[in-house]
Amino acid sequence: MIERYLKYILLLQLFTLIMGCKTNQQQANSSEKVTAENWVGSWACAQMLVEPNNMPPAPGLAENTLRQIIKVSIGGEHIRFRFSNVFSDQTTVLKKVSIANVLDAPAIDRNTQKYLSFNGNQEVTLNPGQEVFSDKLNFLLKPGQLLAITIYYGAASQKTTGHPGSRTTSYILQGDNLNNGSFSGAVKTDHWYTIMGLDVVASKNASNIVCLGNSITDGRGSGTNKQNRWTDILAARLAANKATQSIGVLNLGIGGNCVVKGGLGPTALDRFDRDVLSQKGTKWLVILEGINDIGGIKRAEDAPIKAQEIIDAYKIMIDKAHAKGIKVYGCTILPFQKSFYDAPFKQEARDIVNAWIRNNHFDAVIDFDREMASETDSKTILANMHDGDFLHPNELGYQRMGEVVDLNLFK
Repeated sequence: MIERYLKYILLLQLFTLIMGCKTNQQQANSSEKVTAENWVGSWACAQMLVEPNNMPPAPGLAENTLRQIIKVSIGGEHIRFRFSNVFSDQTTVLKKVSIANVLDAPAIDRNTQKYLSFNGNQEVTLNPGQEVFSDKLNFLLKPGQLLAITIYYGAASQKTTGHPGSRTTSYILQGDNLNNGSFSGAVKTDHWYTIMGLDVVASKNASNIVCLGNSITDGRGSGTNKQNRWTDILAARLAANKATQSIGVLNLGIGGNCVVKGGLGPTALDRFDRDVLSQKGTKWLVILEGINDIGGIKRAEDAPIKAQEIIDAYKIMIDKAHAKGIKVYGCTILPFQKSFYDAPFKQEARDIVNAWIRNNHFDAVIDFDREMASETDSKTILANMHDGDFLHPNELGYQRMGEVVDLNLFK
């Protein structure tokens, strides 16, 4: 009797052990499913402290509603947003946030409107220096579509975080107009505020390209609301090609930006971790930066020093990206003779930097200098492809830049 009882106890313990192992395995599998979600950035913009002349016009953001339009790259059925108060010194409250497909900006398709939540709540407070992600939302996001983000603000920091160079019109209405489909009568402003990024849950082979740059990447000289920066042209080409259709493009350009020191916004070095390394699903980094550093050289004897500073910064960025498994492609600096930056010693600095870029230091080179140079003078941009200042491309120039990038670099 005792032996039978002991056997029963042993069998019970064995059964409990087996079931416990199964439960642990099920929990592990469940955990793996959660962690296996492949979040990939579909859209992003670089953040900075908005300058006084680019602040939201009256009636302002506080206790009012802002509708902003973005063009995404890759699509998905589950999305999340990233909002920023990084450069603000006061809290900013998002009382309610919705998203919807765009009909004819600022009008939205109310049938597609959905509301974001933050840890299950509709309202979220962004503390000074803080970023927040929304909860995952089921939403059918189509590749390359326009999307409206409508924010009803509570308090808003006097120092505003945003992206002035949106090349896209935003709209402000007084009070709570979150569910206003037409948004007629809104005050217009061609800047983005608070919005920072959009990620999608994508297939395992999906990824993106981060384009780090200054005004030429940000799109100065492209058309407002035309979404025709060189990065937009590249994104459309990737989407149209079966071998690359799961690759998104994130534009992290800031107009007037420098690599090492000075310029507008945090330098490329200072913002590198946030604007590049924090993005989800990045496999490639494309760098087109340096002309504003070169343009700021005051004395001829400083030209080789500044060139070396830019090169040393490139090395740091390459090493940091490689440590994250990201390939880095260097873009040569475009011609700028006859522009307001032109001087012989500045041309010397550009020659030094471009020679280094071409000398196999990057994983690959995108030679925008060669592609955009005049046939008659290699230091001057093509006559029909600049915006009148011999520095920034025009719409035709951005079209050319987007078309000359070899898609095989991303296969």
